[in-house]
Amino acid sequence: MNEVIEVRRAQNPISASVRPPGSKSATIRALAAASLAAGRSHIYGALRADDSEAMLRVVRGFGIDVDDGSDPWAVDGLGGHLSTPSEPIDVGESGLSARIAVVLAAFAEGTTTLVGRGRLNERPMQSVIDILHDQGVDVHGTNGRLPITVAGQGGLWGGKMKVDCSKSSQYATAVLLVSPLTSEPTSVRLVDLAGSSRYLDMTIELMESFGARVAPNITGFDAENHGYQPGDYVVEPDASAAVYPAVAAAITRGTVVIEGLRMSTGQPDMRVVRCLQDMGCAVESGDGGVRVTGPQGSLNPIHVDMSEAPDGSLGLAVACLYADGESRIDGLHSLQYKESDRLQAIATEMRSLGGDVTIQGDSLVIRGSSLSASSVHSHGDHRIAMAMALAGLNTDGVVVHGAGAVSKTWPHYWEMLETLATSSI
Repeated sequence: MNEVIEVRRAQNPISASVRPPGSKSATIRALAAASLAAGRSHIYGALRADDSEAMLRVVRGFGIDVDDGSDPWAVDGLGGHLSTPSEPIDVGESGLSARIAVVLAAFAEGTTTLVGRGRLNERPMQSVIDILHDQGVDVHGTNGRLPITVAGQGGLWGGKMKVDCSKSSQYATAVLLVSPLTSEPTSVRLVDLAGSSRYLDMTIELMESFGARVAPNITGFDAENHGYQPGDYVVEPDASAAVYPAVAAAITRGTVVIEGLRMSTGQPDMRVVRCLQDMGCAVESGDGGVRVTGPQGSLNPIHVDMSEAPDGSLGLAVACLYADGESRIDGLHSLQYKESDRLQAIATEMRSLGGDVTIQGDSLVIRGSSLSASSVHSHGDHRIAMAMALAGLNTDGVVVHGAGAVSKTWPHYWEMLETLATSSI
């Protein structure tokens, strides 16, 4: 985590092909759904990184057998009949895994203790605790945070379930994923959903791929309680990871082919690629993936609401440093509840390079700037490390402290960045 890396500057416009790792969001969701199906499922192209390892510990802790020795992973689901863990489950620093694990614990008959690491112990969990309390489950947190103990009763009743999504849509994802196994059909009412609804679309699509039946209603979703069917699921390359090579092409006036990705994917962070088009990049989509080519001149400034794809806004913010004028990125309220306070962290680190950046409410205002050599810090956050490192492709002497944070979602990120820096048109 405390690793220090100096980014190699690209001497020419880059020209490379990159295949991002599998989607973190899809891998974790697929592990949950496959574990709740009755029988063997296969997950192709799963992400191998810290966050997916956390979810593997979760499902194995509840008695699920997973063979992850090769591709595809084989998951022997138990149809919701989960075992009580013999020891606390370590959810690492994965917020999504933690929130799903809290709800899964209700399906074990006995007490489950969930513990986390790093900033995850500061991130809010109260909404999912309240959900279980409303279902009659005895849950104890630490001021609404981890560690959490759940006295499972072998399932949940279901019915009408109100979910406070003001801090994260992950609470709703956790509830939706177990809804096919509740005693009664479930109606999930979403309260104060402040963006990120596309991640719920991803959840529904994945659930349906395992045979669940979910329909939207005026306030959320209705789910039938007919369970899951085992099946085969293919994890797409991670659009959140694809943001970084795409921005690299934009700011170096080069070309990157992002292998295996489709413009039609439902992953929210593909919005960044569309924003890069608005900034003057050429984007082509074909059977081989998505090709992004930076403009010959400066990037255009943009004004965009990124509430549906807040994680991708970090890489986009770095691109805005190279735009000819003032850019504004709105809708970033949820960033303060991530692995770091990302809104403050990205502004601080861009300023350390000489960037003209201000925070206005939940918006970033970024003016095209001349950058200079400096150290930047990851704040223990993989996305801050990956985003800020991009500036080093255009500026000598960018040193990233805490570079090891990238292992959370892309363990080989630094090798990929070195490949970009040493490629040329």
